[in-house]
Amino acid sequence: MKKLKKVLLGLLSIIMAVSLAACSKSSTSKEKKDYTPKSLTVAFVPSQAANKLEARAKPMEKMLSKKLGIPVHVTMSIDYTTVVEAMKSRKVDVGFLPPDGYVLAHKQGAADVLLQALRFGIKQPGGQNTKNLVDSYRAEILVKKGSKIKSWKQLKGKKIAVQTPTSSAGYVFPVAELEEKGLNVLKDSKLVTVTGHDQAVLDVLNGDTDAAFVFEDARNLVKGDVPDIMNRVVPIYFTKPIPNDTISVRSDMSPAFKKKLAKAFIEIGKSKEGHEMIASLYTHQGYVPVKDSDFNVVRKYDKIIEKEEDNK
Repeated sequence: MKKLKKVLLGLLSIIMAVSLAACSKSSTSKEKKDYTPKSLTVAFVPSQAANKLEARAKPMEKMLSKKLGIPVHVTMSIDYTTVVEAMKSRKVDVGFLPPDGYVLAHKQGAADVLLQALRFGIKQPGGQNTKNLVDSYRAEILVKKGSKIKSWKQLKGKKIAVQTPTSSAGYVFPVAELEEKGLNVLKDSKLVTVTGHDQAVLDVLNGDTDAAFVFEDARNLVKGDVPDIMNRVVPIYFTKPIPNDTISVRSDMSPAFKKKLAKAFIEIGKSKEGHEMIASLYTHQGYVPVKDSDFNVVRKYDKIIEKEEDNK
C-alpha cells in the first residue's frame, strides 16, 4: 500500500510539474502577444543623407507622443538589416521598412506589417509627380547622359552603385529582373554599395560609377543642389511595380496598441505639419492598411536573388 502511495504521489508530482510548465508557457505566450510599450522607439534608415533625414524625422517624436500619451524616440540605423535585428531583439518597436526589409523581418518572426505608404505616381520622361496617389513604385537604372550604355545589356563588366541587399529598389528588383533577362550582375558586374539613393545619383553624375540602381525618380533628391540633374543623369530601364514602403511593428505588440498606433500614423499623415514631415522623409503622402500577402511578389524576387547568390 505504501509502495502504491509513493507511485501515486510520484505521478501526481509529474502531472503538477507538467501542468505548471504548461501554464507558464501559456502565460509567456500571452505576454508576447500583449506587449504594450511604455515608451516607443521608431527606427529609420536613410534613403538620403543621414543628417538631413534625422533632422526631418525629429518632429515625429512630439507628434506621436502627443497622440499615444507615451515618450517616443526616433533613431537612425545604418541599414535595414540593423533595424530588423533590433526589432528581433526587442530594442526597436517600429521600423520604417522597405518591402524586402519587412519580408525579412516577418520571416524571422521579428515584425508584422502595420501600414503601407502612399506616394504620388511618377510621370516619365522628366520624373515629375502626378496627382495620383499609388501604393507601388518602380526602381530605375540610371546612367550619365552621353554614356555608351544605352541598355541593360551593356551593364556587363560595369561599375554599378547599389544599396544594401535588403533595399527593394536599390538592389533586389533590378538585380532579380536582370537575372531573369539573362544578366547576372552579381557575377558579371562590379556592385558598389553606397548609403542613400541621392549618393548613388551623384556617383553616376561624378563618374564614380557607370550606373546606379535607385527608386524612381531619385534624381529629385539632388535637384536642389543640381538643378539640371534630369538632363545630366538619365534612366535606361524601369522595373515592374514594387509595393510601397511599410510601417512595421514588433510581432509581439498587442492588437489594441497596434490599432492605436495605426490611427496615430494615419492622422499624422493627414495633418498639414505631419504630411509635410513624412513627405520630406521618404516622399510618403499618407498611410493605409495593408496585408502580408500583398508582399508575395517581393518573396518571389527574393528567391531569385538567393538562387543567384548561390551561383555566384
